[in-house]
Amino acid sequence: MEHKAKSIRPFIGAKDFKESSTFYKELGFKEIPISHNMSYFEVHEGYGFYLQDAYVKDWVDNTMLFLEVDSVDRYEAELIKLDLHNKYKRVKLSSIVRNDWGSEIFLHDPSGILWHFGEFH
Repeated sequence: MEHKAKSIRPFIGAKDFKESSTFYKELGFKEIPISHNMSYFEVHEGYGFYLQDAYVKDWVDNTMLFLEVDSVDRYEAELIKLDLHNKYKRVKLSSIVRNDWGSEIFLHDPSGILWHFGEFH
């Protein structure tokens, strides 16, 4: 089977849709409303996700997304400057982890979704 994909767009949930929407806009995603309870958040053409006003604890607690970035060191500095981990009580930011394959930093969103921002060697 040959895939001629143009994008991939996972669906994620939100415990508080308004709070999560604000968080992702502050993180630099562009919000494109779909309906009153769902928006598409785009970081770059073809790269984004659908945020739903839906919360199932087991689903959200086990959701992880990986976004490859050009420089984890630059990304960490920008995340620290945004101070999202202090603005939102449930947001957690880790330090950079250096692995044999590359480096990554972790950020939990306001609902608990775990983001990996990584850079491959």
